[in-house]
Amino acid sequence: MKTPDKQNYTILEIQNLDVNYGGIQALKKINLTIQKGEVVTLIGANGAGKTTTLRAISKIVNSKSGEIIYNGRNITRRQVHHVVQLGIAHCPEGRRVLAKQTVFDNLLLGAYIRSNQAEIKADIQRQFEQFPRLAQRRYQLAGTLSGGEQQMLAIARALMSRPQLLLLDEPSLGLAPAIVREIFSIIENLRATGVTILLVEQNANLALQIADRGYVLEAGSITLTGAASELISDERVKKAYLG
Repeated sequence: MKTPDKQNYTILEIQNLDVNYGGIQALKKINLTIQKGEVVTLIGANGAGKTTTLRAISKIVNSKSGEIIYNGRNITRRQVHHVVQLGIAHCPEGRRVLAKQTVFDNLLLGAYIRSNQAEIKADIQRQFEQFPRLAQRRYQLAGTLSGGEQQMLAIARALMSRPQLLLLDEPSLGLAPAIVREIFSIIENLRATGVTILLVEQNANLALQIADRGYVLEAGSITLTGAASELISDERVKKAYLG
């Protein structure tokens, strides 16, 4: 785990965010900040509001009140494609690859906001270098890949938009332990390239091992925050989330 650079600026700030699903308040006055270059993790039980937080940032769901500030810009009322253009990519829970399209075409679609074909081609090659298994399967239908390969493709596709902030939702879900370790090694490598990451992960212990800081969500509210090294030693966190 790295020590955050104090010269890094705040890339994302969420202020008093409320989100409703029908008559249910899914998020209640959420406040969080992320510094450029950090890995920050959201911890909580199923239904706590972790995925909703990511969806609110990427504008898949609308907020009732509060503000989302990204790189100094208020994006609270922006549309999804505007958020992607500004530099936020969302890698959703369940991978959501386009099953009937090839690996190569999935990567092309990840660059849909871009127009420089030479740069897109170079970035696809870069993803193949970073994910050698995808290179071997570049013309294979995404739906025929293993779960781990689909997760790699989902991350690579998100990176094709050249994001500054990557939202990762449950990257280890349903994967074998060896593949999980490989995915988390990839996440650490991404951080080394300067990508800022907001991570939602069911394996709280593993998430806190690679994160700089964490937030604990309970029933839509943040109940605890701190350095990952502090949270992983906190008795309340151990009892509730670390087994």
